[in-house]
Amino acid sequence: MIRTPGAGRGGDSSACLFAVSDRFEPAVNPLEDSVTLSGVSGAAMEEWRQCGRWLIDCKVLPPNHRVVWPSAAVFDLAQALRDGVLLCQMLHNLSPGSVDLKEINFRPQMSQFLCLKNIRTFLKVCHDKFGLRNSELFDPFDLFDVRDFGKVISALSKISHHSIAQIKGIRPFPSEDTALNEDDVYRSLEELADEHDLGEDDIYDCVPCDDDGDDIYEDIIKVEVRQPMIRYMQKMGMTEEDKRNCCLVEIQETEAKYYKTLEDVEKNYMIPLKQVFTPQEMEAIFVNLEDVIKVHSALLRAIDLNMLSGGSGLGKIFLEFKERLLIYGLYCSHMENAQKTLDEQIATREDVKIKVEECTMKVQEGKFKLQDLLVVPMQRVLKYHLLLKELLTHSADRPERQQLKESLEAMQDLAMYINEVKRDNETLKKISEFQSSIENLQQVKLEEYGRPKIDGELKVCSIVNRTKQDRYIFLFDKVVIVCKRKGYSYELKEIIELQSYKMSDDPMNNRDMKKSSGKMWSYGFYLIHLQGKQGFQFFCKTEETKRKWMEQFEMAMSNIKPERATANQHNFQMHTFDKNTNCRACKMLLRGIFYQGYYCSRCGTGAHKECLEVITICKINPLDLEPGLSSGPKMVAVRNYHGTPAPPGKTPLCFQTGEFIELLKGDPDTTWWEGKLIQTLKSGFFPSSCVKPCLDPKPFQSLSTRQCSRESDYYGYPWFAGNMERQQADNLLKSHSSGTYLIRERTAEAERFAISIKFNDEVKHIKVIEKDSWIHITEAKKFESLLELVEYYQAHSLKESFKLLDTTLRYPYKSRERSLTRASTRSPAATCASYNFSFLSPQGLNFSSQSSAPFWSVFTPRVVSSAVARYNFAARDMRELSLREGDIVKIYSKIGGDQGWWKGEANGRIGWFPSTYVDEEGVQ
Repeated sequence: MIRTPGAGRGGDSSACLFAVSDRFEPAVNPLEDSVTLSGVSGAAMEEWRQCGRWLIDCKVLPPNHRVVWPSAAVFDLAQALRDGVLLCQMLHNLSPGSVDLKEINFRPQMSQFLCLKNIRTFLKVCHDKFGLRNSELFDPFDLFDVRDFGKVISALSKISHHSIAQIKGIRPFPSEDTALNEDDVYRSLEELADEHDLGEDDIYDCVPCDDDGDDIYEDIIKVEVRQPMIRYMQKMGMTEEDKRNCCLVEIQETEAKYYKTLEDVEKNYMIPLKQVFTPQEMEAIFVNLEDVIKVHSALLRAIDLNMLSGGSGLGKIFLEFKERLLIYGLYCSHMENAQKTLDEQIATREDVKIKVEECTMKVQEGKFKLQDLLVVPMQRVLKYHLLLKELLTHSADRPERQQLKESLEAMQDLAMYINEVKRDNETLKKISEFQSSIENLQQVKLEEYGRPKIDGELKVCSIVNRTKQDRYIFLFDKVVIVCKRKGYSYELKEIIELQSYKMSDDPMNNRDMKKSSGKMWSYGFYLIHLQGKQGFQFFCKTEETKRKWMEQFEMAMSNIKPERATANQHNFQMHTFDKNTNCRACKMLLRGIFYQGYYCSRCGTGAHKECLEVITICKINPLDLEPGLSSGPKMVAVRNYHGTPAPPGKTPLCFQTGEFIELLKGDPDTTWWEGKLIQTLKSGFFPSSCVKPCLDPKPFQSLSTRQCSRESDYYGYPWFAGNMERQQADNLLKSHSSGTYLIRERTAEAERFAISIKFNDEVKHIKVIEKDSWIHITEAKKFESLLELVEYYQAHSLKESFKLLDTTLRYPYKSRERSLTRASTRSPAATCASYNFSFLSPQGLNFSSQSSAPFWSVFTPRVVSSAVARYNFAARDMRELSLREGDIVKIYSKIGGDQGWWKGEANGRIGWFPSTYVDEEGVQ
C-alpha cells in the first residue's frame, strides 16, 4: 500500500499528544456540499464520467474529485491520467503485486520521458496480466498528448469488465443508459494538452513508501503510552505545568519503547540471520542499524537522567545529539532498497524464508514483519521536532525556553536534511533511468550535471546551420543534453554546457507569430555563446510551452551562476559535499546527497544559495596590501593571545586585540595558523579563531575616513533608515511586529548610530559605540563595521548584552513595509490573476492527481494562515517559492509539513518553501 495524504502521516494529529488536527485538507466543491455523480440527478451519464466514477470505486480518486462536479469537462479526467501514475495505482489496487510500485515514477511532472515510461508500464501489465490485446489498448502518446482519449476510455472499460475487477465487486462501465458522446467530445483535447502543463504534484510531501509506516509506528510506539495520558488530559483544570509534564513523559516513554523495538530487531533478527546472510547481504538489509541502536542507547540514558531533575535540560540533549542523529540520512536513503533486497531473498531462497518466519514469531508473536519494522526508525526520527514543538508550546515561562527553541530548530533542520536525502535518492533514480536510455554517453555521468529540470521534444537549430531538427532535450542544472529519439531510447547528439551561454528571447519571432495566428513549432528562444562561438535556437510547439522551457533554463542558469557567487571576495560554485556540512552563514545543514549547496574555492566554506548574499568576507583573501609592508593576506586580531594554549611544537606569536598580522600559512579547517606582525615583523603560530580578515587595505587609515568610505553602502540595506530622530523611529516601528528593527543616524550626538527595535509592545533604542577602530554595543563583543554588527545580531540574541531584550534583529523595517504595501494594495482581481501564474488551472484550481498514493490532491487557493519570512530562501526550480526576510507569506497548504515544506504565495507567486524559514503569525 501507499500512504494516503493525511492518514497516519508524520505531521498528523497523532504525532504528539497535543498536536493539531490532521493536515490533509479535503477538496472544496465550489458549488455545493454534495452532488450526484452524474452532476444532474437522474440524467444519463456520459461514458467518461462513468469512467471517473469507476476510478473512484477503485480508490484511486477521492469521492469529491472534480471529475464528478457538474462543471467538470472530459479534459479534467484526461489531465488526471496523463502521467500514468493513477493508471498503475489502479492496476495495483485491482491486483496487488501486478505492478511493482517501486518502479513507478511518482513525480514525473516536467518529464515527458518518465510519464511515457509509466504509461508503457501500465500497457505492458494490461497485456501480460489482464490479457488485453494490443488492438484493445492504445499508443502511449494517445494518452500523453491526448491524441485519442476515446481509445484510453475504451481500454479502461475493458479492464472494468475483466474478471479480476469483477471479483472486487466494482460495477463496470459503460452502463446501458449511457449518454451518447458528441462526435467531437475528444477532438479538442490535444490542443488543451498543449496549453496546460501536467498538474504540479506535492513533490515536497512524502516520498512514496511501501507500507503503512505511520500506522506501524503508532502500533509499536504510541498506543500503550497515549491512552492513560489522553484520559488524564480530559480531566478539568490542567495547568500548563501539567501539560508540560505530559509532553516530557511522552518523549521519555516513546523513546524507551522505540529503543526496546530496536533491541528486539537486533536480538531476534540481526543476530539469527547472520546464519543465512553474508556480511554484504546483512549490510544491504540492515544498513547502519547497529550504529543507530548505539546512538539511541546513549540518547535514552541521557533523557532518563535528565528526567530525574525535572526535564529542564531536554533541549540541550537534542542539541548535543543532532550531529550523531545524522546517521539517519544513510539509513533512510537505503531503506527502500533494504526492503526490496529482503523481499528478493525471501522469494528466491527457501532457507531465508524459513529463518525469517521463525524470527518473526519471536517479535510480538508475529504481529509485525521485518519489512514493517525496517520503516520504524525513519518514522521515529521525523517525530522529534513535532514532540519538541509541543513541549515548547507549554514552556512559555520556563527559563530553558530559548534552549528548547534552539533544539526545535535543530530537529527541524535534521528532519529537512533526512527528507532531502530521500528526495535526492529519488532524483538519482530518475537520472539513472535517463542514463540507461541514452546511447553514446560513454564515460559521461549525468548526475555530475546537477538535478534534471525538464525534458521533452523541441526543434533545434544551430545559429550557423539554420535547419530545424527534431530533438529530444534533457535539461539539467549544468548542461543541455540534445538527443535524437529512436523508439524508446535516445541517441546523444550534443552536450551544451550552460556555463558558457546566456539565454535570449526571440521577440521578432514572437511578433511574426501574432501575425500568422500562432504557427506550430515556431515559438523560439536562443542560447548565445558568451565568447561568440556557435549558439543554438530552440523552437517550441506553443507559447505556453516556450514560457515553461525558458523558466526552467533561467532557473538552471541561476543555480550554476547565482548573482552573489563572488560577493565579499568569495568564489562560490555549485558543489557536492562528501561529508555533512553546515552553511557558514545560517549554521544550518546543507541538505541532500549531491549538489547540496555552494563551495568557495578560495576559503573552502559552504553555503546555501540564499545565504550567499549575507555570508561574511572570504576567510583567506588576497587583498591589496600596503606597499613594502607585506605580501600575504592581512588579518586583524579580534582578541588577545599571550601564547596560551601553546601551538604544538611551534613558537607562539603573541599579540593584542587590534594588531595587524600578515598570514604566512593557514588552512580554513586547521586550528593553528602561521603569521608575522606587520609592525614588529615577529613571526610564529597562533589560533585561527583569534583573527579575522582585515576588511580595509590601509590598516592605519583613520576611523572617520573608513566610515565615509562605507557609509554610502548602507543605504542599499533594508535596515538602514539614514538620519532619523528617536521619536520618528518610535512612530515608525510601533505598528510593526516584535523583532522589527532599523539602524538610524543620530544627529549632533556623540554616537552616530543607534539600533531601534520593536520588542513586545515597546520600541527600544541602543547606542552603537565607535571607539579605537572598533564598533560595538557592548565591550564584550566588538566588530570592524556596522554591517558585521548587524549580521551578528541577526543570528544572536541581544540578551547577550541586555538581559531583558531576548530577541534577534529579525525583520528589517523596509522589508516589512514593502511586504505590507504589496499585501494591502493588491486588488482582488490581481490576486486571482496571480493564482494562474504557475500551478493552477484557469478555473483557479489545481488538482494534483499525481501525488503519493492514493494519488490525489485537489487544491483550492484558500488561505489557511499567514507567516513572515525569517530568512532568505532561493528557489532551486520553478516549483519552489523564493523568499526575502520580512516577506508576508499566505499559506495555502501544510500537507507537506512533516517533510519540511509548505505551499504558499508571496510577491505574486505561488510555490513550495521550507516551513522552518517562516514564523507563522499568531503562533508562539
